[in-house]
Amino acid sequence: MLNVFLVGPMGAGKSTIGRLLAKELHLPFKDADREIEQRTGANIPWIFDVEGEQGFRERERLVLEDLCKSSGLVLATGGGSVLHEDNRRILKASGHVIYLHASVEQQIERTARDRNRPLLQTPDPAQVLRNLMAVRDPLYREIAATIIETDERPPRLVVQQILERLKALIPR
Repeated sequence: MLNVFLVGPMGAGKSTIGRLLAKELHLPFKDADREIEQRTGANIPWIFDVEGEQGFRERERLVLEDLCKSSGLVLATGGGSVLHEDNRRILKASGHVIYLHASVEQQIERTARDRNRPLLQTPDPAQVLRNLMAVRDPLYREIAATIIETDERPPRLVVQQILERLKALIPR
């Protein structure tokens, strides 16, 4: 059975859209960041504080490797999961990768009040988002089988567009 992996920047709607999509497809939904928190018993800001970004990325790699062994799953990945080459390879090989693209302006709007994003706890989160997008956008595009724009679009509309794209891939 098909796995669907959602990749994209913070604020693109991966978790919200993933939950809705999984419900429509009658598949289980997993959020990689929540999986990391559940398996470690610590929240992501704490992991970043204690282990740094490199420690977090290693935990993320192990969780993705494990989750990609599943079949028939909708997975919302973390925004930086594509930074590790192994993650890109395993996601691309294990399911249909959908890049949920959101402009930096949309990301700023959607993440402005979220204190659970360690990389944005800086005086200029907009510049951080621009820098992250410059590095990550080509990596998202490299592994994406489908690219969907999420700016100014309600999650249910995005889900409907994804379902249309997936129709040809899902056996009836």
